[in-house]
Amino acid sequence: MANADCIVIQGSNMAECHPVGYQWVAEAKARGAKVIHIDPRFTRTSAVSDKHIPIRAGSDVVLLGALINYVIANDLWFKEYVTAYTNAATLVHEDYRDAEDLGGLFSGFDPEKGAYDNSSWAYDEGEDGSIDEPAGPEHGAEAGARASGDAYGSGGPPLEHAEVLRDDTLQNPRTVFQIVKRHYARYTPEMVRDMCGISEADFAYLAKTITENSGRDRTTCFAYAVGWTQHSLGAQFIRAAAILQLLLGNVGRPGGGIMALRGHASIQGSTDIPTLFNLLPGYLPMPSAGRHDTLEEYLAANASKNQKGFWADADAYTISLLKAWWGDAATADNDWAYDYLPRLTGAHGTYETVMSMLRDEVEGYFLLGQNPAVGSAHGRMQRLGMSHLKWLVVRDLNMIESATWWKDGPEIESGELRTEDIETEVFFLPAATHVEKAGSFTQTQRLLQWRHQAVAPPGECQSELQFFYELGHRIREKLADSQDERDRPLLDLTWDYPTDDHGDPDPESVLAEINGRHLTGPDAGKPLSAYTELRADGSTTAGCWIYTGVYAEGINHAANRKPGQEQGPAAPEWGWAWPANRRILYNLASADPAGKPWSERKKYVWWDAEQGKWVGDDVPDFPPTLAPGSKPDPSVGGPAALSGDDPFIMQSDGKGWLFAPKGLVDGPLPTHYEAQESPVANGLYPQQQSPARLRYARLDNLSAPSAGTPGADVYPFVFTTYRLTEHHTAGGMSRWLPYLSELQPEMFCEVSPELAAERGLEPYGWATIISPRSAIEAKVLVTDRMRPLAVGGHTVHQIGLPYHWGVGSNAVVSGDAANDLLGVTLDPNVQIQESKVASCDIRPGRRPRGEDLLALVAEYQARAGLTIETGNRAVTNPAAEGIDRTGPDSHAKGGGE
Repeated sequence: MANADCIVIQGSNMAECHPVGYQWVAEAKARGAKVIHIDPRFTRTSAVSDKHIPIRAGSDVVLLGALINYVIANDLWFKEYVTAYTNAATLVHEDYRDAEDLGGLFSGFDPEKGAYDNSSWAYDEGEDGSIDEPAGPEHGAEAGARASGDAYGSGGPPLEHAEVLRDDTLQNPRTVFQIVKRHYARYTPEMVRDMCGISEADFAYLAKTITENSGRDRTTCFAYAVGWTQHSLGAQFIRAAAILQLLLGNVGRPGGGIMALRGHASIQGSTDIPTLFNLLPGYLPMPSAGRHDTLEEYLAANASKNQKGFWADADAYTISLLKAWWGDAATADNDWAYDYLPRLTGAHGTYETVMSMLRDEVEGYFLLGQNPAVGSAHGRMQRLGMSHLKWLVVRDLNMIESATWWKDGPEIESGELRTEDIETEVFFLPAATHVEKAGSFTQTQRLLQWRHQAVAPPGECQSELQFFYELGHRIREKLADSQDERDRPLLDLTWDYPTDDHGDPDPESVLAEINGRHLTGPDAGKPLSAYTELRADGSTTAGCWIYTGVYAEGINHAANRKPGQEQGPAAPEWGWAWPANRRILYNLASADPAGKPWSERKKYVWWDAEQGKWVGDDVPDFPPTLAPGSKPDPSVGGPAALSGDDPFIMQSDGKGWLFAPKGLVDGPLPTHYEAQESPVANGLYPQQQSPARLRYARLDNLSAPSAGTPGADVYPFVFTTYRLTEHHTAGGMSRWLPYLSELQPEMFCEVSPELAAERGLEPYGWATIISPRSAIEAKVLVTDRMRPLAVGGHTVHQIGLPYHWGVGSNAVVSGDAANDLLGVTLDPNVQIQESKVASCDIRPGRRPRGEDLLALVAEYQARAGLTIETGNRAVTNPAAEGIDRTGPDSHAKGGGE
């Protein structure tokens, strides 16, 4: 990032929320880089940027799509890079129909399932009639959540061979390039003005700055955080930026790429290992019941040995994981203990789990470093869900609201819950802080950094490692004499970690297990050095294949601390980055197809003909001796099938995907849809919202009417949530500290002077904000940082709400929770909530108390005419050819429907 010539920060307040990472933006700026901040609010990031461009929350695809159109229409795309390194020249199946043809829908939408069958998005048919499409759920996309109507499930049939049909002239209308060009033709500066509220002058500045700082000699970097991800189109926001960066040649090069700014502590690490319900470590998908009953079925669904790239070796990654977990109990005779893995029976994310609680389907729940009573969307649903549990374990530093809702939560005040009626048994277990335990953090750059224990945790505080090791030990002791087959996965676990005098397991031994080791041959017992050493024959172990190498030669490379000033540009001896200590992914793209750097200024990895290998400032992300221009037999499959111009080594065709033939469930190209709640009509298509969004039509999850429908004027304003420098997420680490609490003592809302005048809001007075789910109160901060935007011929007011406060009696400061206003609508790809944009009303004064609060919310619901169908139609375009508008109104119902 420090090598960028332009940095666009969109969907993040990086300077405040990621101050350590922001040092590299500051360094780039000191070298002359332009920094542009695109955000609904003017923030401290805006203040230190060259330009702030305000945007209507949720309209990012319009802006990014217009930039894509600008690049193509003005012939500013990096032709040699795009033709060689992306799928621009690949032909798409003749059955594919674009959103341009179907009023905002793509071909394959199934109204009965409320989802897409993506078979028509595949690459064109080869001469043998087989569809040349990548196999399986790419990099762990959860199959059960994907759209499919065929016998192969969502991923389609495995790739029969690694060849695809191409037109390198890019003139065939079915080439990816022509499809992308046509798709984004309607995304114009005028559309950006009318939908995003961004002036044509600001758009021109942005487009010119990005394109002038991209190409052979210059690179632009995008950086985002939850301002992009927490939308019903979150994955597609990021895809749109990826398309733009590929067209400009800004991927795999120093100062380029898309930087996902990960949150506190080790969010990246918890994704890698992972804590997500639909993934195994290293982005291997969880098996699904009924479709992956055998290891053979599971492996066949995930990858084919005939496809290009390193994902073809997913069998080695999977079997090595099974050996790491179950050791000698995992043998070829029992499919390496594959049957020990649980199976998905549907979506089991946090929000589906809360709805299951309300249906009394969940007995117990562990909360670890998480405060959903405050920090998750629809706080009321979270708290009521916990009231249906038999037991709840909360591990945290302080007695957070998720541990005390039963005695002083908002529902106690409103009368919806009575403490004496709640049967949930709550166990609060104090946790150790990050300075009281050793372990690794994995950060934004995929960099593992080891932290050593500074002091011992006080009293009964424990690290997560100690807690789970002890819990596992006690459960295994309790089951020691069990003959029940269902207990074998627990009893056969490798649980022999060395412990210290206090019984605490050694964290480095866990890192060594994650790294993996040889089990047979002359190197038996030795740590693996790279993921390329993994085998599918049971001769290797690895708890997470992408981390293999972090403990090579028995050395904890995450603890490496050689200062960057004493190293080369990539600083490989500071920490360890997955995979293979590579600092830039897909770095072969930093050289041209002949193996030469695109320019001396952006030189990074290149081909050394004398040595016959790739060399440079980083570990080459490619088979090291595969020469530029090499064209191996694609039928060999795997890494050996990669050509010299295939830098995207994890993709099944070796190319960067402008068009996604699979991998996303809501469309092969990012397309603008309005949020679940929006006072603005979609100006690009008759289809208002994403037809594939995950909707939950329930009486306790009502939605505001869409623009132009009866009742829409009841909730006329947009609100967005955000973080403050002085507080940390849901407040568990900051609202208990007097110093930080004094700096930001109470909940407030940011409103423009124009909105304050329109609604009679007094500076520093109280305001009540009402949504279809709840109402909260906040002090009023009138500020020019929130600007009214001219959108679609009328003014859109946006309200800013920090989400750090919660109702309870234990913290130094408390206040209403912004997330109580949010409903539950999820991105269909990753099941993340839409919490950065929703509709509301605002009025002066404090909110009512007790039952009067419920009455106020009900009054607004009645005025808007809300029912569970409101805003929950999948298809809102009556003219969509061949689409029946009837079909399921939601993806889940339960208690409260």
